[in-house]
Amino acid sequence: MNLAWKEMKKSKTKFVILGSIVFLISLLTFIISGLANGLSQDNAALIKNLPDGTIYMETAAEETHTLSAIDTETQQSALSENDGAFAFSIQMGFLLNKQDEQQSVAFATSIGSTEFPDVAKGEIVLDRSLEEDGIKQGDTFTNSQSNGEFVVAGFIEGAKYSHAAVAFVHPDDFADMYRTEEHQMLFIPQKAELGAIADLQSFSIEEFLNTLPSYSAEQLSLSMIVWFLVVISGMLFAIFFYMMNIQKLGLYGILKAIGVKTGALFRMIWTQMLVITAIALALSIAISQLFERVAPGDMPFYLPLAATLQLAAVFFAIGFAGATLSGLQIRKAQPLQAIQQGEG
Repeated sequence: MNLAWKEMKKSKTKFVILGSIVFLISLLTFIISGLANGLSQDNAALIKNLPDGTIYMETAAEETHTLSAIDTETQQSALSENDGAFAFSIQMGFLLNKQDEQQSVAFATSIGSTEFPDVAKGEIVLDRSLEEDGIKQGDTFTNSQSNGEFVVAGFIEGAKYSHAAVAFVHPDDFADMYRTEEHQMLFIPQKAELGAIADLQSFSIEEFLNTLPSYSAEQLSLSMIVWFLVVISGMLFAIFFYMMNIQKLGLYGILKAIGVKTGALFRMIWTQMLVITAIALALSIAISQLFERVAPGDMPFYLPLAATLQLAAVFFAIGFAGATLSGLQIRKAQPLQAIQQGEG
C-alpha cells in the first residue's frame, strides 16, 4: 500500500492521464447505457412493467402479435383456469382533437387485467407524457375508424409502446375500431409448460420483447457500444501498466533483492488500479445521475441505480484483469540481473 501511494505521488501526471481517460470512457458508457435503458422504456414500458409470466400468441402469427387472433373459446378457457390471467391487444393508431390535429398512439385493451387500467366505454386513459404535451382530463378525441368520441378519463405512468404513448380503451371500442372481438395475446402469470395451450406459442417477457423488430435492433446496437467501451477500458489498463512495468523491471528486481515479495508488487498495482478506478467512477456516476435530472424531458434517458452499480462492478473487474495481466511482467524481474545492471 505504501509503495503504491509513493509511486502515485511521484508520477502524478501519468496516473492523472490514465484516470482522466477512464473517467471519460466510463462517463460515456453510463450515458449510452442510460440512453439504451431510456429507449427500452420508451419502446416497450407497457410490456416491461408486466409481472413475471408468460405471453401467448397464435402460432400461425409467426411471432408477429398484430397478426395473432386467439379464438374466444381458447381465451375463456385460459382465463377461467389460471388466476391472474388476462387477454390483451395492442394496435398502433391515432387520435384527432377538435382541430383535427393528429396524435399517434398505441391503442391497448384487455379483459380480466389488473395490470391495465379499467376503462369505461367511450373513455380513454393515456400515458402521462401526453398530459405534459397539453392534453387535459375531459378533452375529447375522435378516430376515423370509430363512430364515437373518446373522453380522456385520466393518465397513467409508464405506458409507452413502440415509442408512442399508450391509449387504453374499452374492449368494445377496440373491437369497433379494428373490426374484431378476438384478442391478440394472453398473459398467464406463471412459467409456460411446453404445449400448455394448443395452437398458441409461449414467450417469456424478454422473448416477447425480442419479437419486436425495433426493440431488438435498437437494444443490440446500443449494448454493443456499451460493451465495446468496457473492453477498451480494460485494454487501457493493461497497456498502461504494461508500459510502466517494462520500464521498472530493474526496479522490481532490486525490490525483490531486498526482500519484497512478488505478491506485494502485485498488490501495489491492484491498489493503484482500485484508486484510479474508484475516483473516475465516482465522478462519472455523479455526473451521469445529474445528467438524468437535467436532461430534456423528451430525451429518453433512464439510468437506475442497479444498472449503474452493475456497470461499475464490470469496470472494476475488467480493470483488475487488465492490471493483473500487465503485472505478469513482474515475474520476469530477476534480482541478480537488476544488481548487475546497477553495477555496470
